[in-house]
Amino acid sequence: MPHHRSRPRLRFALVAVGAATSLVLTPLPHAFAAPGPDTAAAADGAAGAVISEVYGGGGNSGAALVRDFVELGNPGSESFDLSGHSVQYLPGSPGASSRWQATALSGSVEPGSLYLVAQAAGSGGTTQLPEPDASGSIAMSATTGTVALVSGTTPLTCKTAADCAEDDRIVDLVGYGGAVVREGASTAAGAGNSTSVFRDEALTDTDDNGADFRSGAPTPVNSAGEGVDDGDDGDDEEEPGEPPEAGEVRVHHIQGTTRWSPLAGEQVTHVPGIVTGVRASGSRGYWIQDAEGDGDPRTSEGVFVYTGSAAPTVSVGDDVLVSGQVSEYYPATGAQSITQITSPRAVVVSRGNELPAPVVLDADSVPDLYSPEAGGDSINDLELEPDKFALDFLESVEGQRVEINDTRVISRTTDYDEIWVTVKPEENPSARGGTVYGSYDEPNTGRLKVMSLDSAALPAANTGDVLAGSTVGPLDYAQFGGYTLQATELGSRVDNGLTRPEARPQEDAELAIATYNVENLAATDPDAKFTALAEGVAVGLASPDILALEEIQDDNGPVNDGTVTAEATLAKFADAIVSAGGPRYEWRTIDPENNRDGGQPGGNIRNVFFFNPDRVSFTDREGGDATSAVEVVEGAEGPELSFSPGRISPGSDAWASSRKPLTGEFVFRGETYFLITNHFNSKGGDQSLHGRFQPPQRTSEAQRHRQAQEVADFIGELHAADPDARVVNLGDFNDFEFSRTLEILSVDGQMNNLLLTLPPDQRYTYIFDGNSQSLDNIMMSSTITEFEYEVLHINTEFAEQASDHDPQVVRIDTSGQGDGDGDGGGDDGGSAKDRLKEKLREALRALEEWLRKLFGR
Repeated sequence: MPHHRSRPRLRFALVAVGAATSLVLTPLPHAFAAPGPDTAAAADGAAGAVISEVYGGGGNSGAALVRDFVELGNPGSESFDLSGHSVQYLPGSPGASSRWQATALSGSVEPGSLYLVAQAAGSGGTTQLPEPDASGSIAMSATTGTVALVSGTTPLTCKTAADCAEDDRIVDLVGYGGAVVREGASTAAGAGNSTSVFRDEALTDTDDNGADFRSGAPTPVNSAGEGVDDGDDGDDEEEPGEPPEAGEVRVHHIQGTTRWSPLAGEQVTHVPGIVTGVRASGSRGYWIQDAEGDGDPRTSEGVFVYTGSAAPTVSVGDDVLVSGQVSEYYPATGAQSITQITSPRAVVVSRGNELPAPVVLDADSVPDLYSPEAGGDSINDLELEPDKFALDFLESVEGQRVEINDTRVISRTTDYDEIWVTVKPEENPSARGGTVYGSYDEPNTGRLKVMSLDSAALPAANTGDVLAGSTVGPLDYAQFGGYTLQATELGSRVDNGLTRPEARPQEDAELAIATYNVENLAATDPDAKFTALAEGVAVGLASPDILALEEIQDDNGPVNDGTVTAEATLAKFADAIVSAGGPRYEWRTIDPENNRDGGQPGGNIRNVFFFNPDRVSFTDREGGDATSAVEVVEGAEGPELSFSPGRISPGSDAWASSRKPLTGEFVFRGETYFLITNHFNSKGGDQSLHGRFQPPQRTSEAQRHRQAQEVADFIGELHAADPDARVVNLGDFNDFEFSRTLEILSVDGQMNNLLLTLPPDQRYTYIFDGNSQSLDNIMMSSTITEFEYEVLHINTEFAEQASDHDPQVVRIDTSGQGDGDGDGGGDDGGSAKDRLKEKLREALRALEEWLRKLFGR
């Protein structure tokens, strides 16, 4: 009987035939913006219909199925009417003569169900699709193309990602195999004659094809729940009887002495091993380990057995003989591969056996060098050197049982039930228990991700806590984070008592300026988020005079309906700060053009200035808008901005699909300060530290360098007009304090990088893959010498956080004109003179502005 299948959420087999090959997808300009690590905003599965699977290899050489197909799914709670809709196809690299081809649809796709659209048949293959719900004759490419679900049957005309993003008839779109038209930073990878691309079981749709789709054997299912009849009852055990003899192939033969199995693509029979761990959900399967081994430190004795949609029927401690096909699976473009046995059949020889002894991971066993280098190429075929490189050592025990003991936690428990630990407690420790990422040459070799194979969630741990006792389990590799200990035994959490710091209030003569990335804040967010963020401003930052905000979304957040205003979001945040005991902030910002500044689609994030009008004044000059470039002009008392607030060179391609810097003039105690708040493009698309390309390429930084140069040139103009100009350049630069980006922003020493004034163990504002690193910064004119600066670690290290970034604040001492006595605002007479002087300057500015308008200058 045809059977319905439940699709695995995380991993599918990608069978490699012959020599190792790799597929590198270079990100192209696109309009479907993908969130980076600092703005991760994955949807749980959009309501309505999405494209769930695409297969274009039907009838080709090596294909089992005779026809191409497109499968739709409905992750929503209501029926989706397909009447008047169509499925359309465009070649991956469309030329002048390329046209979209359309197949009309009818009926509906029900909640939680699938809908099968059959396409052209080839001359090969032996297996028919289940009865399709709709049929067409489009001959799709097996390796590259774009498929769209469209409201309407008229063929689309767009041929670029940007143009297709503007066509509101497109309900969903999938580009695969390097297609020009796609959603997100990369296409779905791995399509071929024998492989399709498909979403996970939940039909997760984050508008990033590369992140949302996986590759594996095609599994078409129609609306009746019927799939291909493969004659398999789903049981991964062979029929009971007299146990056969173990085959000649052992696990270490499968693993080999490089990352790529010498047996990839081959069938193996009766490989012996003890089951050491079972994963019953997600990427289902189990690990086996040879208790004897060959004594070669390069060859792992453990391997993952992937059971697909079938739940494993073996148990930990079973002595098994496994038959199946050896494959290498890439969980993502650029990742290392996972060696595994697929389509398995297992014979249980005995149960309740003692497990092989685990390999202890600690400062003595894990090397201090991170990875071999291949000039940016793949390290797949390099002979492993486990005594020299940490990545080689971990690869040499991939799939084996490993053990860590009394291990310090270096990152909060994530929303995905992950804990990062270090097995090297003395390696670049932060002041609060983390591990600091201080240079490209020191990626921190002791970092390791821990997940649990138990159904119970991991404990809610903070940075600096300890997993006391032993944590033991097979060593896996994952798309996000690399090598992962899948714990069958989990140490107990010991609380280190981490507390949230609080800044001291500024003195009367201190100008307090802060920056805070508030992680996609929208008026539609729950009140609890506003309350927590407001507490961070009013208490954590002690109510700074000026607050530069990043990731303020429009009034309805990710609803993509053309809304760009953020007044409701800002008013709600300002009210929450008052409720938390802070001042009544005013704000200045410029609304972006719709969907032109990157970030979460529909969110229209922008930079904003909050300021306390009882402490500082903002100099307003009309004219600033989303597309007009602010200029440095000569004023009555020195340089000033042509309009305030204004945006720096918004038309430059440096800001394509990225936030534009916001600048404005503030006056404190009679002196003008030029502030620039930034949110540079994210690191999305960069190769990972743990990936197969070493050293990893940081492709995203090229745009940040151009952005930094635009801002540096603007700052240079201010300082050229007045060498003593007070400039504060701050925000989320999405780059490290030691990076070329921050070097450019130093403007040849004119700007002081404040993170570098802190001890190395305090230089971080964000934690990613267990590395405490800096993405946010405050830079200040080097002529400003009297100040106090600190990063307030109130978020990133805690299981409960209001944002994924930590804010920071600088308090500039203006009391002694640089004498540094720090005694506050001086006598009452001096303060009164300052206030009078400031009022006179404001009157002169107002008169000058009136004259400009009067005479059209």
